[in-house]
Amino acid sequence: MTYTELVQSIKDWTENNETTFTGELNLIIELAEKRIFRESDLNVTRKYSTASLAAGDEFLSHPTDAVVIRSLQTVDSSGNRDFLIQKDKSFLDDYITHRDATGAPRYYCHWDNDTVYVVPSPASTTDFEMAYTYRPLGLSSSNTTSWLSTEAPDTLFYACLIEASIFMKEAPDLTASYTAKYQEALQRLIVEENFRNRGDEYRSRSIILGD
Repeated sequence: MTYTELVQSIKDWTENNETTFTGELNLIIELAEKRIFRESDLNVTRKYSTASLAAGDEFLSHPTDAVVIRSLQTVDSSGNRDFLIQKDKSFLDDYITHRDATGAPRYYCHWDNDTVYVVPSPASTTDFEMAYTYRPLGLSSSNTTSWLSTEAPDTLFYACLIEASIFMKEAPDLTASYTAKYQEALQRLIVEENFRNRGDEYRSRSIILGD
């Protein structure tokens, strides 16, 4: 499904070509996309980033497009990896009472919206790999297809109809109907993600239909 096709389908299903409504369609699509990404855990939203901290430096910046930090690990010169354990800042302050202390980083917490706090701060320059979630570029007139529009058009479409019905102040039962269809499509998407992308026949048996 392309951007143009989605916009036309929303107009057709809502039977609404009114200027104010059509002027809000980009926002409706954006809200629908964000709803899907927030209510699912899709491989397409996963990214990895590498960075280094100098000796004695305990603050690691997030990638500019990071939404959720999934994990953090150190990588030494031989390629050996060690995961840091996420804790609350109060735990880190109790663990390291003086920030001048250095050693092998063991714990981290979110210092603010853009920074991770690592303790102990590294004793020498240390490489880190951060796994995180980001928001893929959304559908628009300048980005005419997206992963959601191609791989999960039903989920995206029903999410858009929910937002459209809210904007149009439709009867609650119609919004509820769209919501039910959206939930069905979302569950199918999550099942597909789990079975096709996070499992294989080596670890789990295939589904065999009865005769």
